[in-house]
Amino acid sequence: MADEAPQHHELSEQILAAEQDERRRIALFLHDGPVQSLAGIALMLDAALHSIETGKLDDATSVLGSALGRQRATIRELRELSFALEPVVLRDQGFGPALEALAEQLGTSNRIRIDLDIGDAERIGGTAQVALYTIVRELLDQAVRRSPLTRIEVRMQAVEGGGLETVVADDAEPERRRRSFEAIEERVKQLHGSIRVDSDEPGTRVVLTLPSYATRR
Repeated sequence: MADEAPQHHELSEQILAAEQDERRRIALFLHDGPVQSLAGIALMLDAALHSIETGKLDDATSVLGSALGRQRATIRELRELSFALEPVVLRDQGFGPALEALAEQLGTSNRIRIDLDIGDAERIGGTAQVALYTIVRELLDQAVRRSPLTRIEVRMQAVEGGGLETVVADDAEPERRRRSFEAIEERVKQLHGSIRVDSDEPGTRVVLTLPSYATRR
C-alpha cells in the first residue's frame, strides 16, 4: 500500500491537469462556436426587425428563416457538448446503461452490430468510469468513421491485481495512422494505464488496461 501513495498523488495531479486542459478546450469551443453563432443570430434578428419596420416583410421572413436554422444548429452543438461532458444516463443510471445507450444509438444510426460484455466495469470508481466512457466513445466513433463496418465488440473484464482490461474490436478497414490514437493514448496515460493497438486484417483491436489504483477513483 505504501508504494501506491506516490502513484495516487501523481495520478491526481495528472487528472487535475487534464481537467484544466479540457476546460480550456471547452472555453475555446464555446467562444468560436456557439457564442459566435448567437452573435450572428442577434445581427440577423436586428436586420429582420429593420425590414419589418420598413415594410419589407418578404426580406424579414427570409432572414428570420435563416436565423431559425442557425439557432437550431447551435442548440444541437450545445446538446452534443453537454452529452459529451457527462451523459445524463451515466450520472443517473450508471456506467453500464450509459454504454448500452451509446451502443444502441450508434448501432441504430449506422446499421451496425455492437456487442457489449461489460459487467466487470461496474466495480470501478466514478472518475474512472467517466474517463473510460470517454475513451470507449472515441474508439467507437473512430471505428464508425472507418466504415464499411458491420460489427464492434466491447469487452471489459477484471484482471489479476484488481485492474480492468477493456477490449474494443471492429471489422472496419484497419486504422494505420498512429496520430488517430494520440488523444486516446494521452487519456490512458493520465490514468496510468496501458494501451495496445493491433491494426491488421480484418479490422482493428484495441486493448486498454487500467491498474487497480486507477479504477478505484
